[in-house]
Amino acid sequence: MSYRLIALGFAAAAALILTGCAGSQSGSAYSRSQTRGEMHVRMGVVESVRQVMIEGTQSGVGAAAGGVVGGVAGSDIGHGKGSTVGAVLGAVLGGVAGQAIEERTTKKDGVEITIKLDSGQIIAVTQEADEQFRAGERIRVLSGSGATRVSH
Repeated sequence: MSYRLIALGFAAAAALILTGCAGSQSGSAYSRSQTRGEMHVRMGVVESVRQVMIEGTQSGVGAAAGGVVGGVAGSDIGHGKGSTVGAVLGAVLGGVAGQAIEERTTKKDGVEITIKLDSGQIIAVTQEADEQFRAGERIRVLSGSGATRVSH
């Protein structure tokens, strides 16, 4: 089996891992540990909504995959010492590119929702922008298992 085929297989596996590692910040998505647990429910009214960007992940998988692919590709340059230098440079450049790709592909649109609770307290919750909220709208704030989310 050629090094190129191995590198491509590794890159494909890393891409699958990246999509699995991109944890959801959605108001509608629950982790396995959050299911069947009690949630504290508070009611309130949306004061304001602001569009935000949720940063992408930097797990190291993208950098590792890019480094392997870059190293294999770089090793095809020259012979002997030139091949070694090419592999090292390819691995470094591939790692940097892989990390940037991972961060960019896992970035998500989000909303920061400022809420006046019925108790009078004002809070803000940030989550993925998978549901629309408007000022003056009555909503629920659910908290528990280390997460807080807003829903209608």
